[in-house]
Order: sequence, then C-alpha cells, then structure tokens
Amino acid sequence: MKPPVLALKDVRLADGPKMLFDGVDLGLEPRSRACLVGRNGAGKSTLLKVLVGQIQADEGERVVTPGVRIAYVPQEPDITGPTVLDYATAGGAAPHEAEAALALFGLDPAKSSAGLSGGEIRRAALSRAFAEDPDVLLLDEPTNHLDILAIETLEAEIAASRAAMLIISHDRAFLERTTGRCFWLEHRKVRRLEKGFGAFDDWVERILAAEAEEARRLDKQLEREEHWLRRGVTARRARNEGRRRALLDLREQKKALMREQRGDMTMAIASSGVSGKRVVEVKGVAKAFGDRTLLKPFSTRILRGDRVAIVGPNGAGKTTLVKILLGELAPDAGEVKLGANLDIAYIDQARADLKPDMMLRDVLTPLGGDQVMVRGQVKHVAAYAKEFLFTDQQIRQPVRSLSGGERNRLLLARALATPANLIVLDEPTNDLDMDTLDLLEEILADYEGTLILVSHDRDFVDRLASSTIALNGRGDAVETPGGWQDFLAQNPGFFRAIDLASPTPAPKPAAPKPEPAKPTKLSYKDQRRLQELDGLIAALPGQIAKLETQLADPNLYARDRAGFDKINAALEKARDDLSSAEEEWLELEERREALAK
Repeated sequence: MKPPVLALKDVRLADGPKMLFDGVDLGLEPRSRACLVGRNGAGKSTLLKVLVGQIQADEGERVVTPGVRIAYVPQEPDITGPTVLDYATAGGAAPHEAEAALALFGLDPAKSSAGLSGGEIRRAALSRAFAEDPDVLLLDEPTNHLDILAIETLEAEIAASRAAMLIISHDRAFLERTTGRCFWLEHRKVRRLEKGFGAFDDWVERILAAEAEEARRLDKQLEREEHWLRRGVTARRARNEGRRRALLDLREQKKALMREQRGDMTMAIASSGVSGKRVVEVKGVAKAFGDRTLLKPFSTRILRGDRVAIVGPNGAGKTTLVKILLGELAPDAGEVKLGANLDIAYIDQARADLKPDMMLRDVLTPLGGDQVMVRGQVKHVAAYAKEFLFTDQQIRQPVRSLSGGERNRLLLARALATPANLIVLDEPTNDLDMDTLDLLEEILADYEGTLILVSHDRDFVDRLASSTIALNGRGDAVETPGGWQDFLAQNPGFFRAIDLASPTPAPKPAAPKPEPAKPTKLSYKDQRRLQELDGLIAALPGQIAKLETQLADPNLYARDRAGFDKINAALEKARDDLSSAEEEWLELEERREALAK
C-alpha cells in the first residue's frame, strides 16, 4: 500500500470541556475512496476541517505530502463573487476547466452568485472542487439538495477523478457506489474498515456485540468484587489493598463505559385517528407558470395507508405538486378532492419555520410554558427533547447553534408530536445521520396513516414507497408501483435529454455572446500530467533494469518460484507502463505544439 498523502496521527481536540477526538489516526492514500460515518454531533465535520487545516488540533500531527492540493466542499458552502464562474475560478482553476465543470452540473457560468437555491449552491461548490483537479477531495454531505439525477452525475465524476476522497454522507446508495473504505467516528476515536460501505452495517453490529459482551463480563467481575468488599477488608487491609484498588479501577471502567453508551432515540408518531379511505384524488390537474408548463394533465388517487414518493430533477415541480395535492395551490385545470378527517403534519425542506434566534424549547412549545403534548400525554419539554438526543443545555440555546442534522431532528420532534394521519416530508433526510434515518424508516414503515415523501435518497425511497410519481421538468408525470428502482425498470428514458440541474429553459440573451478565445496552450490538468509523464519516463527504465538484473540470477527460479513469478509480473507491468507513458506523452506533446502555432 502506498503511503498516505494526507493523514492525522494521534490527534486530540476538545470543544470546551467536551473532548471531541482522543487519539484519532486517519490516512488517505492516492486515489483511495473512503467515507466517514458517525452520529450527528460526533464531530465528523470538525474532523474534516482538521484535515483541511482550518482547525488546529490540541495535540497530534497533521501530515501532508509536499505539493498535494486539497479541495474541500463544506456542508454549507458560501458562494461569493459576482458570478458562479468567478466563484469556481477563485481557487485557482483555469476558466475553461471551471466552465466545463459548471456545465456538467447544469449551471450557467454567467449566473449571478446571489439568490442561488440550495441545489445550485451545492452544484457550484462541487463544480469548483472538481475544476481544481485536486489530489485530495473532502466532501461534507455532497448530496444535500441534489436531485437523484444530479447525484448520479456526481457519482460518475467521483469514479472518473484521480483524487483521494473522504466523504461524509447519509445517503447509503451513494456511499455504496462510491467508497471502498469506511472510517467510523465513535466514542472520540476512529475505527477503520477496509471494505466499502455495503459491509459497514454488519461490521458495526459485530463490534457492538463484542462491546456488549465486554460490558457484561465487566459487570460480572464488578459484582464479584463488590461482594468481596462487602464481606469486609479491614482485617486484611495490608494484603488486600491491591485488590481494593483494582475494584476502584473496575468502577472507573464501568463509569467510562456508561459515559460512552450510545444515546437511544425513542421517536414515534402521534396518530390523530383514522382518515377517510380516500385521502386525495386528483383528475386531470395541470399547472403552468408563465410560458413554462410544470404539470400536464395528471390524475392519481391516494388511499389511506399509501406511501407515495415524488421524485424528479430540482425545479421539476415536486413541491408544487405536493401543494396541489394538499389543496394549498389551485391547479390551472382539473379537480382536486381531499378526503375526510385529514390531520396533516408537513415538514418542508427549507426549514422556514426555524428562526435562527429561536430557542430550541420555544420551537417545541410555541404557545409558551415548559410542557408539550406528545401522543396524548403531557411531557416536560426537556424530557421530550431528550428523546431526540438533545441535552438540557441545548434546549436553552438558539437554533443557530445547532448543526444541520440537529435542526432536522428538531423539526421531526415537533412534527411527530402533532397528531396526524397524513404526513408530508419534503427532503427529510438532509443532514440526518444514519441511526436517525434507520429509526425514521422504522416508524414510517409501521405508521398506519398515509405518507407523501419528496426525497432524492434512493435507498430511502426504495425502502418506503408503495408507489412513485416522477416528474421530468417538461410537464410529464408518471406513476409507477414500488420505489425508485421499480420506476427506472418500468420507465427507461423518462429523464432522457433533460438539463438535470435547470429544467427551466434558459432565457434568451439580450445580445449574442462573443466566441470564446481559442486556447493557445495546454490546460493546467494536461500540463501537470505532462510533467508526471516526464518523471515516469525518466524513472521506469531504471526500475526495468533493476528487475531484469534480478531475473538474470540463474538460481532464482529453483530457489524461489513465487519470487520469480512476482518479479516477472512486475517487469511486464513496468514495461507496459513505460510504453503507455511514452504514447501518452507523445500525444500531449503533439497537442501542445499544435496549440502553440
């Protein structure tokens, strides 16, 4: 294995009295693909900032290979500059590389950086990172606010990139497709699994089972020693002082284990009773805004207990369709009928109801006081907040102090306390950790009411949806039984030839843009590759000569058959590498000379 290009060694970092990391070791080798998994609040984003160099650890070492270029996409990117092209080139990317990356992610380079949507902000940040052609790319929740098709574009770019990557994400399907190693941040330390995310859950279960067995043995040992102590040690103080000290050590170990126990959420849904059998029925509904048709005539019926997923590109009209289904927005044509006895709980993706200066307790008790009605029972607000892993200290803090995942948990806590027989979740998975997602899936699967779900999380949709409504941004809508994979199998080509990020037709420019200037030299990426090839072509002949000398030993085959085969294979590879490097070098040199003319 090659040495890491970026690593942390025995890193320790405290946030006030709270220790975040205690002896963290982590390394990324060239072209490695790893994910960093952990609960909300475990410190994943902070660890990425330590890797980038934005935060200095209290102890330990950050090691970076000289010359290595690092790109970082934070969880909440700050897009600055007059246009998205200005932002994408601010890190040193060549303009034509930045334009290509922006086009790939569906952004007009001339688009103003002000007033971007969440999806546009994410795509601009990703475009800048890939345009810089880094050696190391650190991505914090890169799929947030991206639609499913844009996520698939991102997956393809990750597969094609030569950068080493460390990715934080809650999207299981995304991680399974992009990673070959897992780092698990738990109890202030990082464990490492040399397999992709598909093997992560089973690995964690084995670790937790081993820890539970260790705790059980400790309890038994502590019980025996406590019994010994109760029998009295005064008469044998001198000879048993060591055993008494060992008992005190056992007690300290037990305290440490109790401090490290994972908090358990007790999320549940408050049901308001049975709705009518027909929840929503729409016939021939259509909607347009100006010259753009969002929805051509579409009909569907949602019955009690259905779990309907709505998917499609950003801007295709998913939220508009939800508002039509709920009767909040009138269609231009068609008819909407709502069922009887509907009590609706709605979580919108913008989290518009959360004001930065609101205290957490005020979000849960909007009418004041310190009690909240939960599933027909009165609970103290602190006790209810604790069910969603909020501490007593946090309930007196403003919303702006919470992480993205904690804000989403807070919205879930408020929504799930409200009696409802129709739950509408618009992008509920953003920023949530996998433990919370798993629990949310469990309670939604057992929920007796009706669910309307807007989500880009393919795994989440596949696990929950009984039917999927897809919008393609051109006004077409189709409904298919099952989840995302079922939809793809039954509707091939539905999204073909769509501008994934901007389904709205681009406005005509006031004046024709001048033709871009013809490049007169190689791109930065090609120049750098040419330098790499120079080094390879200079180094490989020496390696080949060394291997040939080893093979010239007449006794090698008889003495070490395996060694002979290994050296022979290495020699063949070195010769192939040299031939490929020479051909690629010649091609780039010819291109460089042609551009210079």
